[in-house]
Amino acid sequence: MLEVKDFSFFEKQNSFDFKSFLVKIVSYWKWFLISLLITFTIAHQVNIRKQKIYGIDTVISVTEENNPLFTSNTSLIFNWGGTSDKVQSIATTFKSRSHNEIVVDSLQFYTDYYTKTDYYFKDVYGQVPFKVRINPSEYQVYSKFLKVKMISSDTYLLTIPFDSGSIETVRYIDDSHKFIDVENNEFSKQYKVGQQVVLPFLNWKLDRDSSVKLNIGEEVLIRFNSFNETVSKYKNIGINIDEKAASILRLNMEGTNKQRMVDYLNTTVAVLIKTQLENKNLFAKNTIAFIDETLASMEGQLKDSGDELKDFSRKNNVLDIQDNGADFKGRFLQYDVQKDGVERKIAYLNSLKNYLKNSVDYSKLPAPTIAGIEEPNISANVAKLITLSVKRFEIRKAVKGTIYFDEIDNEIESLKKVLLENVTSYRATLQYDLDQVNSKLASIEGEIRRLPESSQQYLKISRKYNLSDNIYNTYLQKRSEASIVRAANLSDIRFIDTAKDVGGGLLGPKTTVNYVLAFIIGLLIPLVVVFLLFFINNAIHNIEDISAITQIPLIGIVGIKHTDSNLSVFERPKSALAESFRAIRSSLQFLYKKQIHEGARTLMLTSSVSGEGKTFCSINIATVFALSEKKTIILGLDLRKPKIFDDFNIQNNFGAVNYLIGQKGLDEIIQKTHIPYLDVITSGPIPPNPSELILGESMKEMITSLKKQYDYIILDTPPVGLVSDALELAQFSDVTLYVVRQNFTKKEMLTLLNNRTKRGELNNISIVFNGYENKAKYGTGYGYGYGYGYGYGYGYSNGYHDDDVPKGFFEKLKYKFLKRK
Repeated sequence: MLEVKDFSFFEKQNSFDFKSFLVKIVSYWKWFLISLLITFTIAHQVNIRKQKIYGIDTVISVTEENNPLFTSNTSLIFNWGGTSDKVQSIATTFKSRSHNEIVVDSLQFYTDYYTKTDYYFKDVYGQVPFKVRINPSEYQVYSKFLKVKMISSDTYLLTIPFDSGSIETVRYIDDSHKFIDVENNEFSKQYKVGQQVVLPFLNWKLDRDSSVKLNIGEEVLIRFNSFNETVSKYKNIGINIDEKAASILRLNMEGTNKQRMVDYLNTTVAVLIKTQLENKNLFAKNTIAFIDETLASMEGQLKDSGDELKDFSRKNNVLDIQDNGADFKGRFLQYDVQKDGVERKIAYLNSLKNYLKNSVDYSKLPAPTIAGIEEPNISANVAKLITLSVKRFEIRKAVKGTIYFDEIDNEIESLKKVLLENVTSYRATLQYDLDQVNSKLASIEGEIRRLPESSQQYLKISRKYNLSDNIYNTYLQKRSEASIVRAANLSDIRFIDTAKDVGGGLLGPKTTVNYVLAFIIGLLIPLVVVFLLFFINNAIHNIEDISAITQIPLIGIVGIKHTDSNLSVFERPKSALAESFRAIRSSLQFLYKKQIHEGARTLMLTSSVSGEGKTFCSINIATVFALSEKKTIILGLDLRKPKIFDDFNIQNNFGAVNYLIGQKGLDEIIQKTHIPYLDVITSGPIPPNPSELILGESMKEMITSLKKQYDYIILDTPPVGLVSDALELAQFSDVTLYVVRQNFTKKEMLTLLNNRTKRGELNNISIVFNGYENKAKYGTGYGYGYGYGYGYGYGYSNGYHDDDVPKGFFEKLKYKFLKRK
C-alpha cells in the first residue's frame, strides 16, 4: 500500500534544472544555426527589397520684422500685430491646400520619374539627364507609364503602350479629365531634346539637364498623377515648433527621393515668404493707391488755380497788390492748412464709418495717418482689423468647419464696435477744432474787406493756389514715404537652415536593426522550441536526473553500441563499450562479496518498459563473465516477448516454457553459443499463462539445478513497469539491475521504482544507465561509454582499448585532435 512518504521525491522535482537546460541548448546548436541562417536571409531580403526612406528638414524663424524707417518722425505707420499667433498661423498655412497647390503647380510635382529595379520602381527625380515641361492647358496621358529612352545627347525615343482603344487624359489648368480615342497598339516615336511634342494625348517639352550625367540607352518611366492626390500627399509635411524658442519652426519630410524633398521644402518656404511679404505690404499698397487717387484729383485743382493766378497777374500790378495783402496771405495759408487737415480727418472718419458698416473685407483700408490722424487707438485698431481680415483670407481653405472662422468673426465684430466708438468720439473733437479754425478765418476775412477790390481778389486767388500747392506737396511726401516703407519691408519668415542633401538622413529600413532583430528572433525561436521540448519531455537525460529522483545507487554507465548485433563485448572486446561492462562486472563482484555469498550467483535485469536495452545489457554482462572463464548462462524469462536468441543464431523452438510445463528436461533446453563459457536458455514458445508458470515449483527447481552447473546465472526478465513477472522472479536473484535508458525512460518510472523498493518488492537493486552519448546534449557524464567511475577520456585511452568514433560534430573534432597528440 502506498504511503505519504513514498511521494517525497516531488519536493526534489519542483526546482527547474537550469544547468541541464543550458546543456540541452548547446546540444541543439544545429537548430540555432539553421534558425539564424533563415532569419538573417529574411532580414537581408527585406533590406534589399524595400526602398530606403530618408528624412530631410529645414529650419525657419518667424519674427515681427520692424522697418527701420518707422520712427517717430515718420508719418506713416504700417507695423501692427506681433508673433503671438503668427507662428501657429504660418504652421497652419504650410499644411493648407491652397498653399500646397501653388507649390505643387510651380514644381509640377504631379510628374513622377521612375526607373525599374528588380524589386520596386525607384523614384529618380533629379537623377535623370532631362526634365519634362508640360503645358498645363493641354491634356496629358493620365496615370500611365510613358517610356523615355535617350538615344543620343539630343534625341530620345518616346514609347506609350495602349491597351485599349481609348486612354484617359488630364488637363492640370482646371484638373479636368477626358478619354481620347487611340489605336490599340504601342505608340513609339523619336523626338529631339527641346522639341515641343504636340499630340492629342500629350503636350510637353523635354529639356536637357546638364548637371546629370547622360547614360545612353537608359530607360526612364514618366507618369502624370492626380493633382489633388499629389497636393494631399504633400499636405502631410511635418512641422515642429521649438519648445524653447516658439518662433522657430522645423519642417521635415520623409520619402525615397532626397532631391525631391529638398526642392519641395525650399520652394514651400519661398512661396510663403513671398505671399507673407505681399500681405504685409498690403497696408502700404492700399495707402499708395489712396494717395495716387488723391494726387490725381489735386493736380487738376492746382493747375486751375495756377492758371487763374497767372491770368490775374498779367492784367494787374501784382507788386502793389502783394504789398497790401502780404500780412493776410501768410495768416490765410496757416489757417487754411489747419482747416484742410481737420476736414481730411473728418472725411476719413466718415469714410471709415461707412466702410465698417457696409463692407466685410477690411484688408483694403488705407493707413489713418494718410489723413493726418495720429489718434493711437484708431491707428492700432485699424491695423488689427486689417490683420484679422488678411488672416481670415489666408486660412479660408486650410481650415475645415466654421468654429475657427466664428472666433475670428466675433473678434472682428468686437473690434468694429470699439473702432466705431473711437470714430464718433474723435470726430466730435475734430468738429470743435474745425469750428475754431472757421471762426479765425471769418475774422481775417472781415479784416480784408477794408482792402481794395483788387487786393481782395488777389488774396482769394493766391489763397486757393497756395492751399492746393501745400496739400499736393504734402501728399507727394507721404507717397514717397509709403513707397520707401514698402520697398524696405522684410518678410517675417526667414531661413535659418535651407533644406539640403548633406548625406545621411537614412530613416529606414534600419538594416542594422533588422539584422539585430534577425539575430534575436533566430535565437529566440529555437530557444522556445528547446524549452518546450525540455519542459514537455519528462525523460531521464543525465545522471543528475537519476540522483535527483532516487537514492538507488548507479552501478554503471553504458554507451551506444557501434555493432550490428547486441554482442558488442564479444565482437569488439577492446572497445570503450566493452570496458563499461567490465566496470559493471567489477561493481557486481563487490556487491556479491558484501553478501558473503558462496556458490553460483544470480543476477536479474529488468527495466520500466520495453526498449530500454535490458536484453542488450543482459547479453553483454553475461559475455564479460564468460570471457573471464566463468561458466555463465542467460535465462530468457521474458515469456511474452522473447528475443534473446536472435543474436546467437539459435532457435527458439523450445526453451524455459517447455521445461516449466514438463515437456523437456533441463539439459534439453540449454543451448551452447559460439562464445566460450556462455550458454543460453531461450524462453521458448509464448504461453497463455506466463505469470502462473513463473510462480510454479518448476521455476524453483530450474534455478536450483542451474546453480549447480554455472557460476553466474543472468535472468533476462520482462519490464517491471508493465507486468509483475520480474517481481515474482526477484526471490531468485542475488542482485537486481534496473536498466534506465537515456532520453527514453520517464522520470515517473523511477518514482514507481522507489515505491517498490521501499515496500521491499525489489532488493539489492542498482541502476544501469544505458544508451549514454554526447554529454553536451544530456548533461555531464563520466566519460564516453565507460563504466561509472572507471572510464577513461580520449587522451588516456590510447593503448588500452579501441575507441569508438563519436557521431557528434564536436565530439569528432575533439576525437581527431586528441588522436593526433
